[in-house]
Amino acid sequence: MVNLLARLSRSIPFLIALVLLAVIVYFVVSWRSSPTRAKEVLIKLFMVLCSALSIIFILGCLYAWADGNQSVLELSASFAVVGVLGLVITLICRWRFKKGHPHYRTPVNAKATAAGDAPIKRSDAFWWLYDLVGRFRPKK
Repeated sequence: MVNLLARLSRSIPFLIALVLLAVIVYFVVSWRSSPTRAKEVLIKLFMVLCSALSIIFILGCLYAWADGNQSVLELSASFAVVGVLGLVITLICRWRFKKGHPHYRTPVNAKATAAGDAPIKRSDAFWWLYDLVGRFRPKK
């Protein structure tokens, strides 16, 4: 157990890198669009990143355990703890974000259309493409 805590201190640079990534992404996205969009992007990014890191390091723990390599097991377990804690923190942040922004609760359906819009027919698509190509033809 003492070795696990000692190895956990080796994951501090990894933790600092994750914090720096979060700060950079937040400031860039909030500068480009809005702070609310930055929070949404940050939650999605860290959900994927922390999930992937957790899975990778847990698999590393299982491999080290099966191989009988105690030091690698403790090191990968400390990194897995950071990934799982990051995932838990991200889930809590997502819960609070959705609680404060109820319009983000249900994601937009990719196949949704506006109420008054009719579906595009094949002939409409042809004429739309024809007009688009016509814009790039040389004018006399």
